[in-house]
Amino acid sequence: MTIRRVAVAGAGIVGLSTAWFLQDRGVAVTVVDRTGVATDATDPTGRERASWGNAGWLAPALTLPLPEPSVLKYGLRAMFDPSSPVYVPPTLDPKLIRFLADFARHCTTRHQMAALEAFAQVNRVALGAYDDLADGGVAEQTRDADPFLAAFTAETDRDRLLEEFDHVQATGGEVDYEVLDAEAVHSLEPLLSDKVRAGVRIRGQRFIDPPRFVASLADAVRARGGEILTGFDVTEVRDPGNGVVDVISTNGDNVSVDAVVLATGAHLNALAHDFGVRTLVQAGRGYSFSVVPDELPKNPVYFPVQRVACTPLHDRFRIAGMMEFRNPDAPLDPRRIRAIVDTTRPLLRDVDWDDRSEAWVGSRPCTADGLPLIGGTRSPRVFVAGGHGMWGVAHGPLTGRLLAGAVTGHTDPVLRHFDPLR
Repeated sequence: MTIRRVAVAGAGIVGLSTAWFLQDRGVAVTVVDRTGVATDATDPTGRERASWGNAGWLAPALTLPLPEPSVLKYGLRAMFDPSSPVYVPPTLDPKLIRFLADFARHCTTRHQMAALEAFAQVNRVALGAYDDLADGGVAEQTRDADPFLAAFTAETDRDRLLEEFDHVQATGGEVDYEVLDAEAVHSLEPLLSDKVRAGVRIRGQRFIDPPRFVASLADAVRARGGEILTGFDVTEVRDPGNGVVDVISTNGDNVSVDAVVLATGAHLNALAHDFGVRTLVQAGRGYSFSVVPDELPKNPVYFPVQRVACTPLHDRFRIAGMMEFRNPDAPLDPRRIRAIVDTTRPLLRDVDWDDRSEAWVGSRPCTADGLPLIGGTRSPRVFVAGGHGMWGVAHGPLTGRLLAGAVTGHTDPVLRHFDPLR
């Protein structure tokens, strides 16, 4: 089967990366999206774009599957507290209830180690896919994060992260880190308050400005002859078996291609279900906002206990956190922003927390087993890329490279871990 033209549904970092790597293999691409490339903070549809307010970390050492035993130890009851880092609003939604039950079933040591082994294989090469994009003309660059700091109020809390690193290394992952005392961590990041008493310096990590990078990637796809159609809300994908796939929008527009890639984030199930994809993809919504400290840090800071990620983006400091399982189109809940402020305020000095901007919520597509869906479906002309959870930015370009290979008949063995038909 010869694939000459492909439609990619979804103009986030996963969809655009897939389009770029398909072009690298000589395939003509048309990217369709119901809103557009995720670049504009003032756009009221921005809450649908999971890349825009992302922390922008390319941190293989911390790119880990979400289901793990400490979630159950922390307590499912806490997940119903609006101030909790992981929150589930009261619901009778049967799909969400099914997702949560399946998620809890995967919070075991056995599953964690198996998932970590799968992640280790992709984390080792994920940054290389970003290098491929840079070498191929994508203008926006990644930035080295040195130091990349994890900060704690107690050494016992730090020990939990070090235990996670032990698990990562035991399953084939790579982590280069240095344990820091209070004096050392404050010398590396003066913005940290006196409540921070321990830290870890993690080497070999990077970060990006997500909207700038996605915009640059879209420009590169267009410069290579790709077409990006905005306002194209895909309502149906048809494969009648005659060698042509039809991608149809809500207003009746049609794109006919040799194959289609579905990279529609938290809305993936609606299109992929007819092609045998039964794994639920649930919106795990993340929140962020920006502040301007008196002295802007040059590198990211992570508070693992609070599950808060802080990233310097040019003239501002992005504060991101939370995992909220609910409808992807629900409005921003101000309580979640306040919860991030309340948990982070004691840990950083010289920040006016009332002077916030760019409050944002975005839906990260999560699977109950913590593994993304990357590969083919029951139709040889329909492919899926999604379910990355918090790691769409970290794994987006690599996903694009792997899937471009699969679409053109060169499936990497690592994709067996991420089979959409599992």
